[in-house]
Amino acid sequence: MAGMTMSDEYLPSAVREFRRLKQLADRSIAQSSNESFFARPAAGDNSIAVMVKHLSGNLRSRWKNFLTADGEKPDRVRDQEFVVTDAETREALLVGWEEGWAILFREMELLTPADLSRVITIRHESMTALQAIQRQLTHYAYHVGQIVYVAKHFAGANWQTLSIPLGKSEEFNRVLAAKAKRATG
Repeated sequence: MAGMTMSDEYLPSAVREFRRLKQLADRSIAQSSNESFFARPAAGDNSIAVMVKHLSGNLRSRWKNFLTADGEKPDRVRDQEFVVTDAETREALLVGWEEGWAILFREMELLTPADLSRVITIRHESMTALQAIQRQLTHYAYHVGQIVYVAKHFAGANWQTLSIPLGKSEEFNRVLAAKAKRATG
């Protein structure tokens, strides 16, 4: 990567992390029954459905016209994102989820390293595009972690790990070391 600046590397790295977060959430949601998708682990907790609805609203609001419009769109009703009605189906919520992520990836692909220093606003607060991207990465990581936790909670013994299985770290590291050794030959 000789000749690349940190700004050149940041955008592809951020896109990779957003994709990784979406994949973790998608793989968790896939392991959730319809019942567990809407279930709350305890009173006051959010269900996966609520988190999907909230993130969908946030994704659409923050990323639509990312560089040119305030990240809190006037038509967003954030408080309603935490209420899932009986009329809202899993399928409909997941359509919104996919649409929100598509907006994020489309807007991220349009950005250039020079855009990172541009000033944007979220809720009338000014920040650089770089700061806004970081803010969204941490926000989405927070909620994706919740989705994974709730999905794992309800799946119980049927949970299929999304990372290195417990007790398999040494084996995993040996495999990676062997691949690296073959690659450098």
